[in-house]
This record gives sequence, C-alpha cells and structure tokens, in this order.
Amino acid sequence: MLLPLPMPRAARRYQRLHPTAWAWWSALAGTIAIGVFVAIVAVIFAILDINGHFDPGNAWIMPVFTGVAFILLVLFRNFLPRKGDFISIFAIAGALTIFFFVLHDFVGGYANGAFTVYRSGFDWLNVGDFTLRIGFYVDQIAIVMLFVVCVVAFMVNVYSTGYMKGEPRYGWFFAMLSLFATAMMTLVLADNFLLMYVCWELVGFCSFILIGFYYERRSAIEAAKKAFITTRAGDVGFLIGIILFWRATGTFDIQTIINAAVTHKISDAYLITATLFLYLGAVGKSAQVPLHVWLPDAMEGPTPVSALIHAATMVVAGVYLVARTLPIFEAAPGCATVVLVVGVITALMAAIIAIVQTDLKKVIAYSTISNLGFMMAALGAGTVTGAMFHLMTHAFFKALLFLGAGSVIHATGTQEMGEMGGLGRKMPWTALTFIIAGVANAGIFPLAGFWSKDEVLKGVLDHQNATYLILLLAWVFISGVYTMRMIKLTFFGRPRDAHIYEHAHESPPNMLLPLFVLAILSVVAGFVAFEGVGQALGFPGGFGRFVTPYGEAGEVLQVVYPLAWGATALALLGFVVALYYWAGVGERAAAVARALPDLYDLVRNKFYFDDLYQALVNYGTLGVGRVVAWFDRQVVNDTGVDGTAGLTGFTGYELKLTETGKIPTYALYIALGVVVLAFVAFSVYGK
Repeated sequence: MLLPLPMPRAARRYQRLHPTAWAWWSALAGTIAIGVFVAIVAVIFAILDINGHFDPGNAWIMPVFTGVAFILLVLFRNFLPRKGDFISIFAIAGALTIFFFVLHDFVGGYANGAFTVYRSGFDWLNVGDFTLRIGFYVDQIAIVMLFVVCVVAFMVNVYSTGYMKGEPRYGWFFAMLSLFATAMMTLVLADNFLLMYVCWELVGFCSFILIGFYYERRSAIEAAKKAFITTRAGDVGFLIGIILFWRATGTFDIQTIINAAVTHKISDAYLITATLFLYLGAVGKSAQVPLHVWLPDAMEGPTPVSALIHAATMVVAGVYLVARTLPIFEAAPGCATVVLVVGVITALMAAIIAIVQTDLKKVIAYSTISNLGFMMAALGAGTVTGAMFHLMTHAFFKALLFLGAGSVIHATGTQEMGEMGGLGRKMPWTALTFIIAGVANAGIFPLAGFWSKDEVLKGVLDHQNATYLILLLAWVFISGVYTMRMIKLTFFGRPRDAHIYEHAHESPPNMLLPLFVLAILSVVAGFVAFEGVGQALGFPGGFGRFVTPYGEAGEVLQVVYPLAWGATALALLGFVVALYYWAGVGERAAAVARALPDLYDLVRNKFYFDDLYQALVNYGTLGVGRVVAWFDRQVVNDTGVDGTAGLTGFTGYELKLTETGKIPTYALYIALGVVVLAFVAFSVYGK
C-alpha cells in the first residue's frame, strides 16, 4: 500500500517546543500555497478575452486546477488550516466554473444542425513517422461527462468536510480526491488511447488508495487488493486492444481509428479481436459480469469515495469508453450484441443479489452494478443518447444514495440495516433526500430516473427484439423491490436496536447541503429531455438534440407512454411486494427464504462468483505457483545453481589429493599418462 508521508519527527518536535514560531511558519506556508493557487486562477482567467469568450478547446485547464491542488496539498497540507481542505474545494469549484465557460461557447458553436468539435494539444514525442500526442477532444459526450464529474466531485468535497472530520489522514484524503478529479477529467478529454490509458490507470490507482484508506483494517487492505487485481485483468485486455489498433492503423488517435473501422480498412476478424480486447477494459472498470466482484468490496473505503468514484465517475468510465468508440463496436460484427447481452445479464444478476444484502452500502453498490449493466445494454442496442442520459441522471441519484447512506452511518455507527429502523423520525432531512434518490433509482414519474430509464427502454425496443426488453422490464420490477426494501428497513418501522436509535442524530449542515443539491438534481435533471426546457437553458433543444449517435442528426426524445407507464407500474409493484414481504420484522421474506433454501443460498452467496474465483486462486494460481516453486527450488536452485557449485567443490576437493609434493607420485602420473597416450595412439593407428 502507498501510505501518505507523515509529518517529519523533527517538524513535530519543533511544533511542540515552539508553537508560536510554528504558527508563523504555517501561516507563511499557507500564504504561499494560496498565493500560488490564486496566481494560477488569475492566469487562467486572463485567457478569457474582454468579451468573455473561452475556446472550448482549452477545457484542459479544468484538470489543471485540481492537479495543482493535489501538489499543494501533498507539500503543504500539514502546515495549512484544516489540512488544506479548502484548496481542494476551491480547485473543483474553479474547474466547475471553467466548465460553464466551456459549455457556453460549445453550445454557441451549434450551426446547421450540428455542434463544432474542438481539439487542442501538442506533440509530446516524434520518432520518424511515429508521434505521441497529448491531445484533448471536446464534444457532446465529453461535455456531459465533465458536468457529472465536476458537480459530483464538488458535492463530495463539501460533504467530506463533515463526514471525514477528525480523521488522522484528513488532508491526504482531500489530496487524493483532487488527484482523482484530475485523472478523471483528463481521461474524459483525451483524444487518443494512450493518454486515455494513462489516466485510466491513474483513476484506478486513486481508487486503490482510497478503498484502502483505512489500512489499519485487514478488510480494507483485502478489498483494495481485490479491486486492483480484478480491474487489472480488464486493463490488460484494454492495453492489448490499444496495441492491436495501433498495429492496424499506425496511430493512437481515437477518431482516426474509428474512421478506419467504419470504412472497413481493418479486416473483420482482426477488428472483432481488437474490439473485444478493448471491451475487456470497460468490463473491468464498469464492473460487468464476470469482473464485477470488486465493486461491492470497494465499500470498505470512506462513503464519500463510494459516492464519487464507485457510483458516479470512475465506474462509468467503461460506459464512456464504449460510448466514445461505439462506431467501432457497431462496425465489428457481433460486438455490439456482446455488449448488450453482458449488460442485460449484469443488470439482472446484480439487482437480484441486492434484494438479499443486509449491508446498506452493499445494496447500493449492487444497485450501481445493475445500473451500469443497464447503461451498457443501452449502448449495445445502439442508443448513445439513452446511455449518456441515464449516466447523467444516475450519477446524481446514486451519489445521493451513497451520501445519504454515509449520513446514516455517521449518525449510527453501523451499516447493517438489521440494526436500523425508524431512523426517519430522528433524521428527517436525510430520510427525505434518500427517499427521493430511491424513487429516482426505481424510475418513478416524474423524477430524473423515469425519463432516462424510459429512453433506454425505448432504444432497446426500437433496435432489438422483444426478449431483451422483457428482461429489462423484469429488471425494473426487481429494482423497485430492493429499493423499497432498503428504504423500509432503514427509515421506517420500529427501531431494531434501541441504543443505536437513541444516539442517532441528523447530520450537520455541511453534510446536508450536498444532499439537498443532489436531491434537486435527482428531481429536475430528467426534464432536460424536453425541447422547451433545453431551449430555456440555451441548448438547441432537449437532451436528444445535444447527445446523438455518431453521424446522426439530433432527435426529439419522445415518451412511449404504454412502455413508460408499464415500466412505472412494474416499479410500483416492486414497492408493494417489498412492503408486503418486509412488513413488521420481515417474517414473510424469511419464510420465502426457508421455503427456497437452495435459491436463497445461491443469491445470498452472490451466485458463487467469489467462491469460484477463490477456488481458481487456490487450485489454479497457487497450484501453478507451487509447481513453479518446486521447479525453482529443485531444478534451478538445487541442481542448476547449487549443483554446479557443489560439483566444482567436489572436483576441487578430489583433485587436491593429487597435489602431494612427492616426486615418486608425479613420476607415477607421468608413466600413467604415457601409457594412456600410447594406448590412444596405437588404437588410432590401428584403424
């Protein structure tokens, strides 16, 4: 584990012995840090001309804010008031401010039914015809992702000032949040696979560090290792796919590779192979079956990390990758269908597992996996608009669910829903915002999840056969069940632990404010689907006119009312089923579990994926390791290394006996040598 560097012992001793001088040095360090930050802000805003114009190609400035904040926090956090948390907050606020300049001028570039795409950057390395580029690409998909990253990261930073208060590595936590925001925004803006891959690995590194933030706990260390190893399996595939595309096209530029794929400059067999390897990266990062097992365990990290990284931003990087390169998947025969099938399986399986989880954060984690599968299914069906729409709305209500869960954990000290109950009376604002997020997650009218869910279902209906639609409608019902079960067990009914209930309390304002903002977004974000709302916000129309499939004109999102109301009815039916089976102490649900023990054990044990992987490790990886260890010890070490050394020693020992220093002995050796030479000579002569 990479641990934060502690304050040097000499510095701690100086602080203890000379508190006044230390205060002056701290003030000086803080002034330097703030001065550097303000200077950078001034330089950035100097790029704006007097008309307020800001070239969207300069969106790379956004990660510069948070990158500088990371450096300042690493160097000066121990000298700054509040460990410098305000620098991280100011940095992401600055990035969000720049985003609105980027958005304003990007929308202003709309003409003749299309948006202008902006590119910027520079060549980093040129060797003959080979070029490595640090390049940035701003289009509609990037704009949506930047908005999600900045808004959620800002809310999480503010929330963390309350949730993480008093933590011994408080400043380090905010430093890692800034580094993650830097890597995530650069990943979104990257115009080539190589830069994207570097940032892809960097966000994974930040996830690893933050999952293992409480490294004193063995479970946190194990969860961090599990996430790192599992996602590496997908990342290796991603790297192989990048290399294959570079070998076929001679470039890492994403748009050039897309053009080569759609114009059939790459053979089908080669294209399919490279695309599926590329997809492996998305499977690992976005927790698709079978590489989904890391995300529930990642809940060992602090809850704000779960909200930012493992709900709204990093885990959707795989969805973003597929959305960005969807023309490649559609050009490679069968690859889009693979995305669709895996997405549907992931959505259904994770939703079913969520029904039996008792850990509040793990229920939300499996809900996240399920929704990621839903987004992938949308992309497999060819609806970029639906996938990106649901990605945006999901980021708001899922981050809200995690932050609401964090508020509950902060107040009760437990994550087990079996120890909760009745908390709505002690934490009314947390309960209200959590319920809003849950209803949005279930896709109930008129909240944001309703509109984005309907767009995905409509896309699947338009592009695929009815089987996939039926399976996703079943997913809607199951989502209603686990959502209401979670709300019921946490906030309603009788308290199950009197001690926890008595000590529960509402969260402080700095934790509640982000909940209110995300709750508002969870209510209103879906309305951007409407033409009038989009135009009122300055867009050419609704979300469908903004984010469209490659090469297609903007579309007006239309509600298919039989499908929309049918899906809503299924979600409400799920609510009713949950209230019925988990009424009281949940005896009806327990009776079903007793009546179907095999099925219950299958779901409770998460379809035995973890057991399967553990068996593969025990009997596969460790078995091969034992064979390799035996070969290394017996053949390489004992025979190849020690054996030759022993043979040399043995030979030397035996030969030393011939060195007696006596003339008769040497005369005997000479005579024997003459006899041997004579024998050899006569033998050869005889032939």
